[in-house]
Amino acid sequence: MKRFALLIDGHAHLNELPDILQDLETARERGVAAVIGVGMDVASNRRILEIARAHPGFVFPAVGYHPWEIRRDNMDDTLAFVEAHLAECVALGEVGLDYKAKVNKNLQREVLHEIITLAVTYDKVLILHCRYSHQRVFDMIAKGGVKQAVFHWYTGSPDLLVRIIEAGYHISATPALVYSPPHREAVRAAPLERILLETDCPVAYRGRESRPVDVLITAQEVARLKGMTWHEVARITTENATTLYSLPLTFRV
Repeated sequence: MKRFALLIDGHAHLNELPDILQDLETARERGVAAVIGVGMDVASNRRILEIARAHPGFVFPAVGYHPWEIRRDNMDDTLAFVEAHLAECVALGEVGLDYKAKVNKNLQREVLHEIITLAVTYDKVLILHCRYSHQRVFDMIAKGGVKQAVFHWYTGSPDLLVRIIEAGYHISATPALVYSPPHREAVRAAPLERILLETDCPVAYRGRESRPVDVLITAQEVARLKGMTWHEVARITTENATTLYSLPLTFRV
């Protein structure tokens, strides 16, 4: 079991797992040291907070407002819920823009502007969804003064990746490294010190739903792409997440 020590799943939709207790136990048994649970709307945010309270020191919550869930009639209530619970959270996410989604782009940008204000006011890391919108999201957070952000499952341009790294931001790697050329290209190019591991569970990869334990797959693929040992990837990426999210973990990395 030593081989699987010290991994952190930095992005998991735990509220969507049908057997959360078993899935968390399996991850813990395989050496996953922590999971960042992310929310998308009021209902999922509330559930993520409940799960984190039930698993202190293992599940750490982030509340968010996913672009898929944005509606004019729920905007004020969702933003108010997010702000009210930020003190309990290690990050603000999942948030961002999705220019493929059938949600008004102006409204998405309006919400993201409010989210950026919250991130700066409360000094929180942003966990960013950026489908077909990487450049716009980067421009907004950089202009808005966001200090720390994670470009979740990055598949944007290599040129923008350089700017993301120069700005001090991170990207995350997922099991999609097994088959996604743009994702592999980004992870290969980014310094390991700016990469976090995740699963985005229960997203299905090649027809199989993921779970937090599948962060092992992510680590293995990053090690292969980087030509590094599994242990070195585990150590550095866990240090990255522990530092970025100020996780009060008791182990040494």
